[in-house]
Amino acid sequence: MLKCRYLFIICVLIFLMPACSAGLQTAPEGQIQGYNLDSINTTPVPDSLPRLTLPKDDLPHDYLTEWWYYTGHLTSQDGHRQYGFEFVIFQVDRKSFPKIYLAHFAITDLNRRSFSYDQRKQFGGNTNTTHRLNLALGSWTLEGLGGNYKIRADMKGYSIDLNLSTQKPPVLHGDDGVISFGPAGDSYYYSYTKLLVRGILIDRGVKYAVNGRAWMDHQWGNFLTNLGGGWDWFSLQLDNDTEYMIFVLRDNRGRWLGQFGTFIDKLGRKRELKSSDFSIRVTDYWTSSLTGAKYPSGWQIHIPGDNRQIRIKPLIKNQELNTEQTTGVTYWEGAVGVFEISGTGSTIGKGYVELTGYAD
Repeated sequence: MLKCRYLFIICVLIFLMPACSAGLQTAPEGQIQGYNLDSINTTPVPDSLPRLTLPKDDLPHDYLTEWWYYTGHLTSQDGHRQYGFEFVIFQVDRKSFPKIYLAHFAITDLNRRSFSYDQRKQFGGNTNTTHRLNLALGSWTLEGLGGNYKIRADMKGYSIDLNLSTQKPPVLHGDDGVISFGPAGDSYYYSYTKLLVRGILIDRGVKYAVNGRAWMDHQWGNFLTNLGGGWDWFSLQLDNDTEYMIFVLRDNRGRWLGQFGTFIDKLGRKRELKSSDFSIRVTDYWTSSLTGAKYPSGWQIHIPGDNRQIRIKPLIKNQELNTEQTTGVTYWEGAVGVFEISGTGSTIGKGYVELTGYAD
């Protein structure tokens, strides 16, 4: 999954994980059996760790690893065009070196049934103010605070200029926004799970006014990882105004080590999901013609406590990113639909799924 290369890769790659998994370590050989994420200590927050405070903690920190992650769905004002988008900025701080910034930008064009992405890296720069998030890698910019953000990014064929505003309070995962993984370190983690999006998307030179909804994850900490496997991460926004974050960790043989998640109700209140609270079954696969990686490409999730059974399906199969030039990994991150299993099988929401560790 994570590849060791020269100093840049050593300083960057072994610390990059999805927006819900930092700090986790692969269980040592001989301890794989019986390993479960329920055994990870998410309470209490270590006394020495400052409490997460918003909106102040939207801003960059002097920690080893940090990222701001946005995914969402957009529709043109006339209703004729639909897109998914991903935009992420990573900050890597190794004290004696200049800070490193990495960014990915992707568009899923549902009308053309196509997927496009680009990537950037930058050493140094981004002297941030103390009052507002302000990060830039050239023309790619992220600004804002407290659930209100502006994103600008461009690549061949597409550009976005989006304003995002939260409709719910932030969700602090774990114990008041901290997940502790013992020797691996502690990670701050919160999400804005319902962001209203308005702005402009330029598609092959044609400008569209767009609107939609998005999800933001912000995570940072002094955590180290030694993962040899991967993860499956789901952010699901249902039409009944509730959301789910679901995460599955795998070892380097593809075996599931455990799972956890968070449910967010209509008022923005959270409920943590233990591994025993839900089950996931893969229903389909897709093989990349470029990398040969075989990814899950359909899921059924059963959450008995919520009396909910749902089916998740990629809106297009190929949403694979080869980011060898920046993070050095290849992963699948894409727009998905959420459907009923019983009854008419109608659409009940949208989301994003991230899959890592499948392309070695």
